[in-house]
Amino acid sequence: MMRITVREVMTAQVTSVKADTPFKDVAEVLVTNAISAVPVVDEDGRVVGVVSEGDLMRKEEFREQYCGESYQPPLRARLRRRVTGQGEADGRKAAGHTAADLMATPAVTVPASASTVRAARVMDESGVKRLVVVDAEGRLQGIVSRRDLLRMYLRDDDELRRRVVEGIPAHARWNDRDGIIVEVRDGIVTLSGYPGRRSEAAAAVHAAERLDGVVDVQGAFDWREDDILELPFTWDRP
Repeated sequence: MMRITVREVMTAQVTSVKADTPFKDVAEVLVTNAISAVPVVDEDGRVVGVVSEGDLMRKEEFREQYCGESYQPPLRARLRRRVTGQGEADGRKAAGHTAADLMATPAVTVPASASTVRAARVMDESGVKRLVVVDAEGRLQGIVSRRDLLRMYLRDDDELRRRVVEGIPAHARWNDRDGIIVEVRDGIVTLSGYPGRRSEAAAAVHAAERLDGVVDVQGAFDWREDDILELPFTWDRP
């Protein structure tokens, strides 16, 4: 199965800061480069954490909260912080002077060789919008964001069709009345034709559905042999 890797979609030219980078310099890096987060690296280029816009904004939030202002974080945020103990960390960040004080650590990372599907799962599980890409030694290689992952859906239909053809089991025959016809339009794959067995048609659909960048798969087959045993429906009364 051909998978799009993080290396193919990540941003490789990444700005980073050191642990002792002052607060104002971190803010300048974010604003100047129009980015929402920056990795923090040590002297060997190994990632030790990440500072986001939200981490810097803790200072302004706490300034309002503790200087007699009426501001309070939303109830959901306050409950989450109370349950997770995040309030203490927020207070530390609000008082922070350097990237080391502000950063979230450890950084959520992924190798460049990982599939974009895996990257999306890691983002979802970790509740983050971007991942730091590192090599086997933990050194910075790039950043992959949600927007980067959406690039898999920008491949043109001809390229996507080629990937579908290459990804479907090798025993399937193509583009004749004894095989499977592949058409792609706007990212939607349509499989049709006359495969020898129903299991071949099912395998083709399954393979296409798992391919990165496919919006949907539609099948319209006439197989000659139904070799998939349909299990009878049973209902066990309680």
